[in-house]
Amino acid sequence: MINKRSLWFLTLFSLILVLSVYYVTMPSELLIGTTEKEETQTVSTDESSSESAELVALRVEAEEQMLDEITELKKVLTSSESTTKEKNEAFEKMQDLNKNKGVEETIENKIKKEFSLSSFVNIDGNNISVTVDSSKHDKALANKIMRSIQEEFSEPMTISVKFQK
Repeated sequence: MINKRSLWFLTLFSLILVLSVYYVTMPSELLIGTTEKEETQTVSTDESSSESAELVALRVEAEEQMLDEITELKKVLTSSESTTKEKNEAFEKMQDLNKNKGVEETIENKIKKEFSLSSFVNIDGNNISVTVDSSKHDKALANKIMRSIQEEFSEPMTISVKFQK
């Protein structure tokens, strides 16, 4: 039997799920006013920080891969043939993708702030790969970067640092 507390929880959870799916699938025309301001800010910051073509290519590739995964997960969420378990797993995976994206950006900003280096971070489970835009391949710097990243996590992570120019 479902008691009142469980019923309320399921009701609120489904409401949040519906609103998040609606927001993600909302037409971009409604966001034009805010995105134009963000684009002008983004363009000005991109001009000041010149990243290498390799980092930009890695970023674009990761973004495309993430968009493909989100598209597949949306199909599962909106499919009437999917079971509740499949939909829950898809929703959890979508949340994990968003969480990992936020952590990746946090780590990139930390590396930029502490070491004044442009970087690309990719998180895959317990593996973190960092590509740093630097012509100098310094083991001590790589060790400092790995220790700085590990401070962000409570459990041990496998961190690899690659220098690229």
